[in-house]
Amino acid sequence: MLYAIISEDVANSLPLRKEARADHLARLEALKEQGRLILAGPHPAIDSNDPGEAGFTGSLVVAEFPSLEAAQQWADADPYIAAGVYAGVTVKPFKKVLP
Repeated sequence: MLYAIISEDVANSLPLRKEARADHLARLEALKEQGRLILAGPHPAIDSNDPGEAGFTGSLVVAEFPSLEAAQQWADADPYIAAGVYAGVTVKPFKKVLP
């Protein structure tokens, strides 16, 4: 089943994101290689694809996991959590309708 992992950043998270980004992306690449990643990306803090120093306010990952528990465990192990980037993470089932 698909799950949405919705993360909210702490204030001024950009330096923390930069520090843990490579490890964070490596986990997403692994999901992609397994054919389980639907989409992933951050929420820019301003209305721009490149927010510069404004940074980001959170992230969204939609991926396939065998259960809600497995999705939560994967989310809990994100390097951004260990680095203090995320203030909170919500994991919920997701039903893709379109496209």
